[in-house]
Amino acid sequence: MTGAVPRQARAQAELRKVARHTAGVAGFLLVWQILGMSGLFSWLPPATATLARTITLAVDPAFLDDLRGTLTAALIGLPLAVLVAVPIGLVLGTLPAVEEATRVFVEFLRPIPSVALIPLALFFFQPELNAKVALIVFAASWPILINTMYGVRDVDPVSEETLRSFGFGRGAILWWVSLPSAAPFIATGVRLAASVTLILAISVEYFVGGSSGIGSFLIEASTGVGADAMIDVIAALLWSGAIGLVVNTVLVRTERRLFRWRTT
Repeated sequence: MTGAVPRQARAQAELRKVARHTAGVAGFLLVWQILGMSGLFSWLPPATATLARTITLAVDPAFLDDLRGTLTAALIGLPLAVLVAVPIGLVLGTLPAVEEATRVFVEFLRPIPSVALIPLALFFFQPELNAKVALIVFAASWPILINTMYGVRDVDPVSEETLRSFGFGRGAILWWVSLPSAAPFIATGVRLAASVTLILAISVEYFVGGSSGIGSFLIEASTGVGADAMIDVIAALLWSGAIGLVVNTVLVRTERRLFRWRTT
């Protein structure tokens, strides 16, 4: 009986949260609709027309091909970034000498805007999908790498000393203590990197033009004339935001399920 009360309280809190979110979205759409119909901003179409176009894009074969092109690059690039960044982060986090030796190199590369590397990536990687994946790996690796480093450094030293006292080597301690302890940090890094993958994929597509992807769809839509062109642009942006929201929600819920013991 006592366990049912906290569950009921959590359910009520969740319902209140959903209600607030719904009210916020409804309020935003209402303001958008009013501004679009008022003509105060000539370039802003009404919310109803834009949402209708957003829905029809879900059954538009051309847009679905573009959507598939963007998601393909993101789904390939993000796992590769994890495979690259996590081992490097573990090494840098556990070996201070290596971290000191590579700090200048890391701090030099990390601030470089990934978008600025698009021409270089297109020169070295063909076809375009390879360029998108390469840039995604470069950009998405940083939040994963940094979070992995901090996660390893946050490991309880008592746990490490306990395994060491039983004769476990550095590799075993890394596998049984450091990696599990750093897992929540790594998950946060992956969640941050997920948004980067979508940004980079669309940016490369927008830069190249004439290719497959949401960026290509935006270029074609922006070259149009009249209200329909702006509706297409905003509808594509809504799809991009919706994808990012869904991915972030899935990752957050997965993170909470896997790491229930972690206080947030």
